[in-house]
Amino acid sequence: MIAEIIMNSSVRNLDKTFDYSIPYEMEEKIHIGSRVFVKFGNIKELKEGFVVNIKEKSEFKVKDISKVEEKDFIDEAKVGLAKWMAKRYFCNISECIKLMLPPGTGTNNLENRAKEKTARFIRLARTIDEIEIDIENKKIKSEKHIRALRMLNKINEIPSKELEEIADVSSAILKTLEKNGYIEFYENAIERNPFLHKVIASTQNLKLTEEQQHAYTAVEDAIDDMMNSEFLLFGVTGSGKTEVYLQLIEKVLKIGKTSVMLVPEISLTPQTVDRFIARFGQEKIAVLHSKLSVGERYDQWYKIKNGDAKIVIGARSAMFAPITNLGIIIIDEEHDSSYKSETTPRYNVKDIARYLAREYNVPIVLGSATPDMDTYYKTLNGDIELLELTKRANEASLPEISIIDMRRELSNGNRSSISMRLYEYIKQNIKNKKQTILFLNRRGYSTFVMCRNCGYVAKCIHCNIALTYHSRENKLRCHYCGYEINPLKNCPDCNSGSIKYSGSGTQKLEEEVNNLFPDASTIRMDVDTVTKKNSHEDIINRFKNENIDILIGTQMVVKGHHFPNVTLVGVIFADGSLNIDDYRANERTFQILTQVAGRAGREKDKGNVLIQTYNPDNLAIEFSKEQNYKMFYNTEIKIRKALKYPPFCDIILIGFSSEREDNVIQSAKFMYMSLREKIVNEKLQIILYKPVPAPIDKIKNKIRWRIIVKCKFDNKIIESLSDCLKKLEMYNVKDVKTIVDINPTNMM
Repeated sequence: MIAEIIMNSSVRNLDKTFDYSIPYEMEEKIHIGSRVFVKFGNIKELKEGFVVNIKEKSEFKVKDISKVEEKDFIDEAKVGLAKWMAKRYFCNISECIKLMLPPGTGTNNLENRAKEKTARFIRLARTIDEIEIDIENKKIKSEKHIRALRMLNKINEIPSKELEEIADVSSAILKTLEKNGYIEFYENAIERNPFLHKVIASTQNLKLTEEQQHAYTAVEDAIDDMMNSEFLLFGVTGSGKTEVYLQLIEKVLKIGKTSVMLVPEISLTPQTVDRFIARFGQEKIAVLHSKLSVGERYDQWYKIKNGDAKIVIGARSAMFAPITNLGIIIIDEEHDSSYKSETTPRYNVKDIARYLAREYNVPIVLGSATPDMDTYYKTLNGDIELLELTKRANEASLPEISIIDMRRELSNGNRSSISMRLYEYIKQNIKNKKQTILFLNRRGYSTFVMCRNCGYVAKCIHCNIALTYHSRENKLRCHYCGYEINPLKNCPDCNSGSIKYSGSGTQKLEEEVNNLFPDASTIRMDVDTVTKKNSHEDIINRFKNENIDILIGTQMVVKGHHFPNVTLVGVIFADGSLNIDDYRANERTFQILTQVAGRAGREKDKGNVLIQTYNPDNLAIEFSKEQNYKMFYNTEIKIRKALKYPPFCDIILIGFSSEREDNVIQSAKFMYMSLREKIVNEKLQIILYKPVPAPIDKIKNKIRWRIIVKCKFDNKIIESLSDCLKKLEMYNVKDVKTIVDINPTNMM
């Protein structure tokens, strides 16, 4: 038998199959999806590959497969998904397959892989009746020996270390019992359980509101009929979308199938997991996200593969879990940009969900209070069924939102980040023992450092981006590559001492708040404070359980969290997301302001939201005050249509990067000419823009250029782009990396 193998490589000309003979002794172990090791070319060490097909014979003289990793394999359906992804996202099949392997196995070294964790277990080697006779006949005299044996009889099997603690005996006692033939030791696998220390009271289904019941019934019918339907659960913040998810998953559990529940942020995962454990228990749930250890993710992966977990919760990578009996896919906060990968393969998880939903004939539920405009456009065109929740589930009212014009604050002499009105509201909230969230989507202390004498701005030497000052570490740091230097006292260009640290990040805001409210308790949540394992969960729990007065944070604090005692939200600088070079700037501003406003007043007490801005007349800010998504959509969609932006077309970004600018320009121009020739010869409906430097034209010492293409993305476009990429490869400009990104979330 012959295996067709794809080598584990990102080199484009190796994205093809190589024939290898399957040795007779491996025939039962190797199948489509197997991970194997082979001799490749003249390379001495074994190279990793994946079996993508098996056939009777080969036209070539072939080598034998050297090794097979029996545990680390994917099924044939996932191989099909990898092939589909590689074509759609212009990458190698092996790069897609690696997304689907157990965590810790994406290396070329067979020995360097995650393994099961084992412990030394202990069990009785004789029956308890025999042991009791020996105790009665004084063959066993020691109280500790007797206590250990009787405890082991009750527990049956237990790690030896645990028995030592429970029975209060030493390892020497256990060795004596083993020597005398009463017990035996053995190695056994133990699960690295991320829920191990969670103690959560169980909950029951809540009575659904009329709107929730309508939404539930619509999806339930699709589950019963095994229909590949897509739904948008469009509900205001606090409308009870999660309760609908819970009851749909319960429905899927009852018919013996598995559910996938995706959440966008790691910070959301603990809170979501808690709610699911409270409803369904730990045993049925597996969680997958990057903050778990490799070992924990490995055990969770096998818990899914073995069919022990029927509910899979996690970030976008959870979509590649080894599920074989899928019943429903739920994508919460479906508008979130984290569902789009910014590294190869540059996939959108909604595309993957739609592929799998078609394969399994199951429904997809997309949930959001501020849907992606493309998603909402599809509901109006009938491609997605719209299910609306217009009221908060517990009869709580939506918060009252006010806009603060910071230009007036400046003219009145207030140069603080906190307006006078927000100051008074926080002061009153502290007095009333209510909690406040302050949102600022900039980390660090000062966002740039400038010389007021000559205009010099401190920038990263590896990236064309301003350095941010971090006060705690007393460093200027690049948020793209991590480069850092000591703070500047004099200007490197003119040597003057007129250095000004400008702009505010979360560190500076925290310092201001502590000065303004010295008796208030504060806590900060941003990338710099969540570096340790479980730090997201610890901060959220501390804020909630210790009733800390003020939570200061970036966008981590705005999505999905339910804090019953939060009645005030202050948005410190609402203009940050308006000033990015991206056609979605207004949409993102509206989404984030609406989401952060939704954290206030989720229980009986009325919520207040104060949005501070220098652009109070901006439409996104005005509509967020009204929390009127449809009004915002109807305005923004007209602009998109006039400018031919999504959803009226797809945007393809072709990026080029290298340390040598001349090579980058050469590659970009060659690709542009190839595409222009294709458009003319094949009459393609494409708007092609000339190659230009990227908005951030250098990152990590790489010069960056790009070409923008507008079109309706389909198989013809895929084939044309693939042809041009092959020509570019044959043109062979050295050291230039080329990427193709379909509808990128980051246009920088």
